[in-house]
Parts: sequence; structure tokens; C-alpha cells
Amino acid sequence: MAVTTRIVGSAPPGSHAFKAPKRVGIGARQRRHGRMGWLFIAPFAVVFVTFLVAPLAYAFYLSLFTKGLATGTRFTFFAQYAKAFRDPQFLEGVWFVVRFSLTLIPLQMALSLTVALILDAITTRFSRIARLMIFLPYAIPGVIGALMWGFLYSPNFGPLDQIFAPFGADAPEMLGSGLIFQSLMNVVVWQWAGYYMIIIYAALQGIDPSLYEAARLDGANAWQIALRIKIPLVTNALLLILVFALIGTLQFFSEPQILRPIANGTITPGFTPNMYAYTQAFSYAQFNYASAISFSLGFVVFVCVYIFLFLTRKRGSFLQ
Repeated sequence: MAVTTRIVGSAPPGSHAFKAPKRVGIGARQRRHGRMGWLFIAPFAVVFVTFLVAPLAYAFYLSLFTKGLATGTRFTFFAQYAKAFRDPQFLEGVWFVVRFSLTLIPLQMALSLTVALILDAITTRFSRIARLMIFLPYAIPGVIGALMWGFLYSPNFGPLDQIFAPFGADAPEMLGSGLIFQSLMNVVVWQWAGYYMIIIYAALQGIDPSLYEAARLDGANAWQIALRIKIPLVTNALLLILVFALIGTLQFFSEPQILRPIANGTITPGFTPNMYAYTQAFSYAQFNYASAISFSLGFVVFVCVYIFLFLTRKRGSFLQ
């Protein structure tokens, strides 16, 4: 029978026994990385909660109460919301921004898409200068832009009277009841068309040029390439712009609010829902009702955007 002998010896004098490096568990490493991630987003989270979540929560809290001189402040749940949806001024403002959206957004989208396609087809230095000039109005603060257009539109100190006077004609009242809709539309298109154009142009620049070369080999002209290749491939950018435009138009406020003092009564305090909420809060101190109006408008915006996204998702694309 064989005998196996195991000899256990000690390390030679002066030498050190080898020790395997201590491994850190995967769970501990993930926890450490998770803590570092939370540390990096903490400043944003603090600002987000402080300046967005907390004010929204407080405004919603205010909307659930009704304040009166005789009754004081009392909890009325959704009574303020019911009042808002029965208020003719609020509903009239909602109807105005809906009509404004239905007219403005298609015009703005068509203009931005057309300009982006033209600039994408131009390869000269003029294209860069044109992009900068078209985008420049968006870089101007909205308040300054509205003040500039107010100066141009004003019948008292604007240049329109001087332009029409040599022809023996009266300048049109751009802020009158007959043209206020078109005047406001002009201001918004001037300010935002360049921004939307840049988004579409960036999407066009991301298209593989080999698609154009293959189309030209098949005999396609520039119009066919734009219609059959470029526009379908920038559909996602167009959908994004439509959502931005829909949200922004339904929350219309700055331009009519700034032009109101020189509009001679054409722009009323309830011209748009945001203006009506502003007037209720800071002219009549109805902060509870103003909060309810703001959240009611937010609900209308949410419903409109949801319906739009649902329809475009079901159809795959509104261009195909």
C-alpha cells in the first residue's frame, strides 16, 4: 500500500508569505458608485425641488381653497376648478390660443422646414451667414423683441405713418381688432422660426449622404430627394418641434402682455389664459383662483399634447 506523505513546511527565514489581494465585493462597489451618482445630481435635485416642485405643490395647495372677506379662507376642494371651466373669460382665452395654435403652428412649421431645406441644399459661405441671421431673433430676449415690434406697430411713434404718408394713405392699425391676430402671429414667427429651423437643419445634416447619391443615380431630382428622402427622415425632429410649438402657444403670455398698453383696449386682461391668471393674482389678489386657472391650463396643455402624441404614434408618422 502506497503511503502519501504531505510535508508542511514554513517559509524560509527572511521571506514573506504571499497573500492574495483582498477583493472588494461587487455589491459594495455598486453602492459606492451609486452614492457618488447621487452626490453629483444633488445640486440639481435641490434646485429642481426648491424652484419647481415646491412652488407647484404650494400653488396646487392654494387652488384647493377659497378666500373671501366675510368667510375667510376655507377648503373647497375642486370648486375653483369648476369655477374656471365655467368662467366665460377663461374659456374665451382658451379658445383664442387654440385658434392661434391651429393657424400659427402649420405656418411656422412650413416656413422653418422650407428654409432648412434650402439652406441644406446650399454649400456656399452664404449658408452660414443666412443661418446666423435667421437664428438671431431667437437669441434676442422675448421682452426686447416684443418692445421692438410694439415700436414698429405703434400708430403714435412708429414708422408706419411715415411710410404710408407719401402715398396719401393711412397706416393700418396693426394693433387694432382687425389685425391683432396677424400682428401677434408675425411676432411669434419672427422669434421662433429660426430656432425650429436650426433643429430641422441639424437633423438634415445627420442624414447619410450616400442616400442622396443613390437617389441621383436613380434619376431623382432635388425636389424628389427633398420630398421622398429628406422630409421623411427628419420626422422625429418635426414631431419634437410640433410638441414644443403646441406647448408654447397654449401658454402664450409675454408678447400680448407687453403690447397691451399700446393696443388701445384690443388686448384685454383675459386675452389669453396666462394673462387672465396674472390679472387675477396681481390685480385682484385672487391667488387661489389664479392657481386654479394655471393648473386648469396645464391640464388643457397635457390633454392636447397627449392626444397629439397618441395620434402620431398610432399612425407612425404624420408625413407618411
